[in-house]
Amino acid sequence: MKNDIAGRKDIEQLINSFYDKVRADELIGYIFSDVANVDWPHHMPIMYDFWESIIFYTGQYSGNPMLVHTNLNKQVPLTSAHFTRWMQLFTATVNELFEGEKAELAKQRALSISTTIQIKLAS
Repeated sequence: MKNDIAGRKDIEQLINSFYDKVRADELIGYIFSDVANVDWPHHMPIMYDFWESIIFYTGQYSGNPMLVHTNLNKQVPLTSAHFTRWMQLFTATVNELFEGEKAELAKQRALSISTTIQIKLAS
């Protein structure tokens, strides 16, 4: 049996592993590397804060993910296939590393966020 997501160190492990998959992915990796030109050392702590806030309600994150994705969508149209792949990678990463209530919550929140962004981008 795997452990559940229990705190910041687990969030960091999850997000590091997830973005390793994202960067290597043929379908969505280029969006991060070539379009968004993500500054990974700057981006990762923001993602840790975001997911820590989403899972543990810490209030660490203060940003506007919708604005980021709206601007990105202007550079390259983000399709349902992109979001589906993102979700597949996220779910696979959670399932590889963790199981339990917080792991399930992380997957539910990821799906909710992905769905919301797609709906807002389409409107």
